[in-house]
Amino acid sequence: MPVIESTTDKKVNQLIKKALSGSRKSQKMLYQQFYGYGMTISIRYAKNKEEAEEILNDSFVKSFKNLHKFDFKKPFKFWFRRIVINTAIDYIRKNKKYRQNIDIEEAYDLSVEADGLSQLSVQEILQLVQRLAPSYKVVFNLYVIEGYTHREIAEELEISIGTSKSNLSMARTRLKKMYLELNKQNIEYGK
Repeated sequence: MPVIESTTDKKVNQLIKKALSGSRKSQKMLYQQFYGYGMTISIRYAKNKEEAEEILNDSFVKSFKNLHKFDFKKPFKFWFRRIVINTAIDYIRKNKKYRQNIDIEEAYDLSVEADGLSQLSVQEILQLVQRLAPSYKVVFNLYVIEGYTHREIAEELEISIGTSKSNLSMARTRLKKMYLELNKQNIEYGK
Protein backbone atom coordinates (compact mmCIF):
# COMPACT_ATOMS: atom_id res chain seq x y z
CA MET A 1 0.00 0.00 0.00
CA PRO A 2 1.63 3.30 -1.04
CA VAL A 3 2.23 5.99 1.55
CA ILE A 4 0.38 9.20 0.73
CA GLU A 5 2.60 12.18 1.37
CA SER A 6 0.92 15.19 2.98
CA THR A 7 1.67 18.78 2.01
CA THR A 8 3.50 19.20 5.33
CA ASP A 9 5.62 16.11 4.66
CA LYS A 10 6.49 17.45 1.19
CA LYS A 11 7.62 20.78 2.65
CA VAL A 12 9.64 19.03 5.35
CA ASN A 13 11.22 16.72 2.78
CA GLN A 14 12.20 19.76 0.71
CA LEU A 15 13.83 21.30 3.79
CA ILE A 16 15.66 18.04 4.47
CA LYS A 17 16.99 17.87 0.93
CA LYS A 18 18.24 21.44 1.19
CA ALA A 19 19.76 20.73 4.61
CA LEU A 20 21.52 17.69 3.13
CA SER A 21 23.08 19.95 0.53
CA GLY A 22 24.47 22.16 3.31
CA SER A 23 21.80 24.82 3.75
CA ARG A 24 22.08 26.20 7.30
CA LYS A 25 18.86 28.13 6.72
CA SER A 26 16.98 24.85 6.09
CA GLN A 27 18.50 23.32 9.23
CA LYS A 28 17.35 26.34 11.19
CA MET A 29 13.86 26.02 9.73
CA LEU A 30 13.71 22.32 10.63
CA TYR A 31 14.88 23.20 14.13
CA GLN A 32 12.20 25.85 14.51
CA GLN A 33 9.47 23.63 13.08
CA PHE A 34 10.25 20.62 15.30
CA TYR A 35 11.48 22.35 18.47
CA GLY A 36 8.10 22.31 20.22
CA TYR A 37 7.39 18.73 19.23
CA GLY A 38 10.82 17.58 20.41
CA MET A 39 10.50 19.51 23.66
CA THR A 40 7.22 17.77 24.54
CA ILE A 41 9.06 14.45 24.27
CA SER A 42 12.32 15.41 25.97
CA ILE A 43 10.64 17.16 28.92
CA ARG A 44 9.02 13.88 29.90
CA TYR A 45 12.44 12.35 30.51
CA ALA A 46 14.19 15.36 32.00
CA LYS A 47 14.33 16.65 35.54
CA ASN A 48 13.84 20.24 34.43
CA LYS A 49 13.61 22.47 31.36
CA GLU A 50 17.38 22.92 31.11
CA GLU A 51 17.93 19.14 30.94
CA ALA A 52 15.13 18.85 28.38
CA GLU A 53 16.77 21.53 26.23
CA GLU A 54 20.10 19.72 26.45
CA ILE A 55 18.47 16.45 25.38
CA LEU A 56 16.62 18.21 22.57
CA ASN A 57 19.69 20.04 21.28
CA ASP A 58 21.68 16.79 21.31
CA SER A 59 18.79 15.23 19.38
CA PHE A 60 18.97 17.90 16.71
CA VAL A 61 22.73 17.47 16.41
CA LYS A 62 22.26 13.70 15.94
CA SER A 63 19.44 14.30 13.47
CA PHE A 64 21.50 16.65 11.33
CA LYS A 65 24.53 14.34 11.43
CA ASN A 66 22.39 11.38 10.36
CA LEU A 67 20.04 13.15 7.98
CA HIS A 68 21.49 11.12 5.11
CA LYS A 69 19.94 8.02 6.75
CA PHE A 70 16.42 9.46 6.71
CA ASP A 71 13.91 7.46 4.64
CA PHE A 72 11.89 9.96 2.60
CA LYS A 73 9.07 7.41 2.30
CA LYS A 74 8.26 7.90 5.99
CA PRO A 75 7.33 11.03 7.94
CA PHE A 76 10.27 12.91 9.44
CA LYS A 77 8.32 13.41 12.65
CA PHE A 78 8.45 9.71 13.53
CA TRP A 79 12.15 9.42 12.68
CA PHE A 80 12.91 12.48 14.78
CA ARG A 81 10.78 11.16 17.68
CA ARG A 82 12.88 7.99 17.82
CA ILE A 83 16.07 10.06 17.90
CA VAL A 84 14.76 12.23 20.78
CA ILE A 85 13.74 9.15 22.81
CA ASN A 86 17.09 7.43 22.18
CA THR A 87 18.96 10.61 23.05
CA ALA A 88 17.01 10.88 26.31
CA ILE A 89 17.89 7.28 27.15
CA ASP A 90 21.55 7.95 26.32
CA TYR A 91 21.44 11.02 28.56
CA ILE A 92 20.01 8.96 31.40
CA ARG A 93 22.69 6.30 31.01
CA LYS A 94 25.47 8.86 30.74
CA ASN A 95 24.45 10.79 33.81
CA LYS A 96 23.38 7.77 35.86
CA LYS A 97 20.86 9.98 37.65
CA TYR A 98 18.14 7.44 37.22
CA ARG A 99 19.81 4.46 38.83
CA GLN A 100 17.62 4.34 41.92
CA ASN A 101 15.93 1.12 40.90
CA ILE A 102 14.04 -1.35 43.00
CA ASP A 103 13.79 -4.94 41.82
CA ILE A 104 10.32 -6.47 41.69
CA GLU A 105 11.09 -8.81 44.59
CA GLU A 106 11.82 -5.80 46.80
CA ALA A 107 8.80 -3.77 45.74
CA TYR A 108 5.80 -3.56 47.98
CA ASP A 109 2.30 -2.83 46.81
CA LEU A 110 0.66 0.18 48.38
CA SER A 111 -3.00 -0.16 47.61
CA VAL A 112 -4.92 2.94 46.69
CA GLU A 113 -8.69 2.89 46.86
CA ALA A 114 -9.59 4.72 43.67
CA ASP A 115 -8.06 4.87 40.24
CA GLY A 116 -8.90 8.51 39.64
CA LEU A 117 -6.11 9.06 37.14
CA SER A 118 -8.59 8.40 34.35
CA GLN A 119 -10.46 11.53 35.46
CA LEU A 120 -7.46 13.81 34.89
CA SER A 121 -6.55 15.58 31.67
CA VAL A 122 -3.43 14.53 29.80
CA GLN A 123 -1.72 17.76 30.86
CA GLU A 124 -2.51 17.12 34.54
CA ILE A 125 -1.19 13.57 34.31
CA LEU A 126 2.02 14.77 32.64
CA GLN A 127 2.50 17.32 35.42
CA LEU A 128 2.16 14.55 38.00
CA VAL A 129 4.55 12.33 36.02
CA GLN A 130 7.14 15.13 36.14
CA ARG A 131 7.06 14.87 39.95
CA LEU A 132 7.95 11.15 39.96
CA ALA A 133 11.40 9.92 40.92
CA PRO A 134 13.54 9.86 37.78
CA SER A 135 13.74 6.06 37.48
CA TYR A 136 9.96 5.73 37.79
CA LYS A 137 9.33 8.59 35.36
CA VAL A 138 11.54 7.10 32.65
CA VAL A 139 10.00 3.63 32.84
CA PHE A 140 6.47 5.08 32.98
CA ASN A 141 7.12 7.21 29.90
CA LEU A 142 8.69 4.40 27.92
CA TYR A 143 6.02 1.85 28.81
CA VAL A 144 2.81 3.88 28.94
CA ILE A 145 3.46 6.69 26.48
CA GLU A 146 6.00 5.27 24.03
CA GLY A 147 4.70 1.69 24.07
CA TYR A 148 7.95 -0.09 24.88
CA THR A 149 7.81 -3.59 26.38
CA HIS A 150 9.50 -4.34 29.71
CA ARG A 151 12.13 -6.35 27.81
CA GLU A 152 12.89 -3.33 25.57
CA ILE A 153 13.03 -1.00 28.56
CA ALA A 154 15.36 -3.36 30.41
CA GLU A 155 17.69 -3.52 27.41
CA GLU A 156 17.64 0.24 26.81
CA LEU A 157 18.21 1.20 30.45
CA GLU A 158 20.46 -1.77 31.26
CA ILE A 159 18.24 -2.95 34.11
CA SER A 160 16.42 -6.21 34.74
CA ILE A 161 12.90 -6.84 33.45
CA GLY A 162 11.81 -7.19 37.08
CA THR A 163 13.20 -3.75 37.85
CA SER A 164 11.31 -2.30 34.90
CA LYS A 165 8.07 -3.89 36.11
CA SER A 166 8.71 -2.75 39.66
CA ASN A 167 9.46 0.83 38.62
CA LEU A 168 6.26 0.94 36.56
CA SER A 169 4.25 -0.43 39.49
CA MET A 170 5.80 2.08 41.86
CA ALA A 171 5.20 4.92 39.36
CA ARG A 172 1.52 4.01 39.12
CA THR A 173 1.23 3.76 42.91
CA ARG A 174 2.90 7.13 43.42
CA LEU A 175 0.75 8.74 40.71
CA LYS A 176 -2.38 7.45 42.41
CA LYS A 177 -1.18 8.79 45.77
CA MET A 178 -0.38 12.19 44.22
CA TYR A 179 -3.78 12.22 42.58
CA LEU A 180 -5.56 11.45 45.86
CA GLU A 181 -3.57 14.15 47.62
CA LEU A 182 -4.38 16.65 44.87
CA ASN A 183 -8.04 15.67 44.97
CA LYS A 184 -8.09 16.02 48.77
CA GLN A 185 -6.56 19.50 48.53
CA ASN A 186 -9.11 20.54 45.89
CA ILE A 187 -11.98 19.37 48.12
CA GLU A 188 -10.53 21.17 51.17
CA TYR A 189 -10.19 24.41 49.24
CA GLY A 190 -13.58 24.08 47.55
CA LYS A 191 -12.23 23.72 44.03
